[in-house]
Formats: sequence, C-alpha cells, structure tokens
Amino acid sequence: MSRRKKPPVQSTAVIEDLSHDGRGVAHVDGKTIFVDGALPGETATFLRIKPHRNYDEAQVLAIENPTADRVTPGCAHFGVCGGCTMQHLEAGAQIAAKQNVLANNFERIGKVEPAAWLNPLTADVWGYRRRARLGVKWVRKKQHMYVGFRERHAPVIAEIETCKVLDPKVGNLLRPLANLVLTLSIPERIPQFEVSVADNAVAVVARHLEPLSAEDHLKLAAFGREYDVRFYLQPRRADSIAPLEKGLQPLYFDIPAHNVRLQFQPSDFIQVNRSINNAMIDHALDLLDLDGSQIVLDLFCGLGNFTLPIARHARQVTGIEGDASLVQHARDNATRNGIANAEFFAADLFESVQDAAWAKRTYDRVLLDPPRAGAESICRQMEALAPEKIVYVSCHPGTLARDAGILVNEKGYTLAKAGVMDMFPHTAHVESIAVFTRQ
Repeated sequence: MSRRKKPPVQSTAVIEDLSHDGRGVAHVDGKTIFVDGALPGETATFLRIKPHRNYDEAQVLAIENPTADRVTPGCAHFGVCGGCTMQHLEAGAQIAAKQNVLANNFERIGKVEPAAWLNPLTADVWGYRRRARLGVKWVRKKQHMYVGFRERHAPVIAEIETCKVLDPKVGNLLRPLANLVLTLSIPERIPQFEVSVADNAVAVVARHLEPLSAEDHLKLAAFGREYDVRFYLQPRRADSIAPLEKGLQPLYFDIPAHNVRLQFQPSDFIQVNRSINNAMIDHALDLLDLDGSQIVLDLFCGLGNFTLPIARHARQVTGIEGDASLVQHARDNATRNGIANAEFFAADLFESVQDAAWAKRTYDRVLLDPPRAGAESICRQMEALAPEKIVYVSCHPGTLARDAGILVNEKGYTLAKAGVMDMFPHTAHVESIAVFTRQ
C-alpha cells in the first residue's frame, strides 16, 4: 500500500531573520522554517510546502504587519519566476542584508572580522544584466512555447513576457524569441538561448540538438535584422559555437576609465553587470594602491578584465587563468590595447603551482578573482608569493570567509577591509571584495 502524502501545514509566526538566500526565518515548535516572501519583523501566515527532518520550507500566504522595508515588486512575474528573490525588499535593505550575510560568514566560517567595512558599490537595479542563460521549452499539452528563467518552486520555465533585470535589448525579446522558435523546423529540439550584450552587439547563442534547415537559417537571419541581434549556433559543446553569418566585427566591451577594450566570444565569462564591473575595477585599483612601481599577480584573470587596467598603473602584471582559450584571448587583448607589460599563463589554480616559473617569483600585490569554489589552494601557497597586499574579489561569501581564515589565522595577514558590491540586485547573490595586508 502506498503511503499517503501529508497535506501542507499552515502556520503563523514572527519572522526573526533573513536567510542567506533571501527567505524569512521563523521557528515553530522548535523547528526552523524558511518562509519565501516574508521579511524580518513581520508576522506571517505560511504554508509548509516542503518538510525536511531539521527544517521546513514554506510559502507566505499573508502578512499582518508589513515592515517598512517591504516594497511593491517592480516585475509582474516576481514570485513565480525564479530569476529574482528579493524584489519585495527595498534596495538599501537588500544591501544591508547582503553585508550581514558576509559578516556572519566571516565570523562563523573564517573566525575573522574586518578592521573596517567598505562602503557598498551600487548602481542601477533594473536593466543591469548583460549576460544570461535562458531556458526554451515547448509544452505540447499547453500548446505553448516558453523562453525565460525557471520557476521558483518548480523545475519548469516560468511564463514571462519580459524581464526587467535583463538589459532591455534582451529583456523585451523573450516573447519574440519564443514565437521565432515556433516557426523553426525543430522547435522541441532547442533547449536554451545564451545571451550576451556587448557594447557593439547583442549575441544570442542558440543551442540545438538536431541540425537546423536552410530555411531555419534564413528565419534566424531575418529575426536578427529585425531586432538587431546576431545569432550564433551551438550544435554540441561550447567549442562548437559559430556565428550564423560570417564577417561580423568581434564582440567587445570597453573599460573607458583605463582606455581598455576587451574582445570576447559569446561563451566567454564576462561580469554580468557593466556598471558595477567598471566601478569594481576602479575600486580594486584604489585598494591595490599602485604607483607604477609594483609587480602584480592577477589570479583567475579570465580575459584580462582586471589585468589590463592594472597594467596601466603597475610596472609589470602577470595574469594566470585555468582556461587556455581565455589565456589566449587575454594575450590578444593585451596586444590590441598596446599593453606590453602584461603576460599571461595557463595553470590549474586549484592544485599546487610551486613548480611553475611564475610562482617562483615574488610579487608586491596579488589580486584574486576566483569562481564560487574560492581560492583555497592558492591561499595555502601564499607565503611563497609574499605579497604585501592581497585584494580578493569574491562571488561566494562562504568560500571567501574560508580563505580569509587561512590568510589571517595561518599565513600572517590581516583582514583590513571588506565590503559588498551589488552585482546582482534583487537576488540573494553576494559579490564582495576584501583587502588583506601582511602583518
């Protein structure tokens, strides 16, 4: 006999805190409840939709006493679409919540505390996102084509017409793209679009699981002309991506304050938020405190987003990246920008690098910009590099806190400053920056 699924339980409680992913935290009969849509200080009535052994997940039904920080979400799809989780929280309160997450991670994981907090970096909170991966799905039962992000509470693509956090050149294209796919010969075999908004073009990479017909190519080209986008086709892995039409100018974005232009491929990693990226580069350079005499090491350098601006202000900079294709793109970008004091090497920074020639040198400054996994291995090897100052750009507060603990408690550095950068407004994503000085 199959066990009957218990009906959802309705409860009411005061919301005590905000979790790292933007949900309200309450306790009922000693059990922790994460309440989607509730904010600290509010009395919320909620439905427990996912019970677990040590906690439950819940969805808010009603709020009795809304906090002053609650605002009306700017997007009609908020609450269904999973692209954003914090539109109901005032922008300044979002920043405060993210700084609180960072501080808690430092204390709990790293057992460290910054000597000073940096002012947060903020910019426009709408239309900021220049890169995204959009799901595509034909639902035969509903006779409907979906293009967008997944729903918050279900593994399906949300029905959204526009997206207000995407750059408007892309955010207003969701329904036209869905209509386009319906006209193609293989509408059920196109699972995603990857979009990148360069300074000179909007790139849309169409992943297709079967070959497109000659007529499909014509329809894509016509759509591109009508909506001023360029298509790239991806039949297999990322290295199979190729432009639909030949002879196009390469994609690029400028970093005007440092007279740098970076060319990139549509599958290359670039920072999602153009305004915050430019401000972050200036911020990092200020914190590195360069006067033209320093030798700098830029780890996880990618295309040279930090490396080439640093080169304008340092004696020499060395960029290290694990992806060999990005290393070559960084070298090419240095040449195109007339920068001769930057060199680039490929290396796995999650392993020992002690035998690499570049790792046998010492450096005045080190900049770290790792992925979510952080930079544990290189932090454990930091004494060999011997920098006076380390600037660490982080996209995950937990791994930053772990690595800060290594640098402070094991390697003799002081956590001098730290702060958050609002790279992803209206989401719980915490981007941050920290400065370590040698004791």
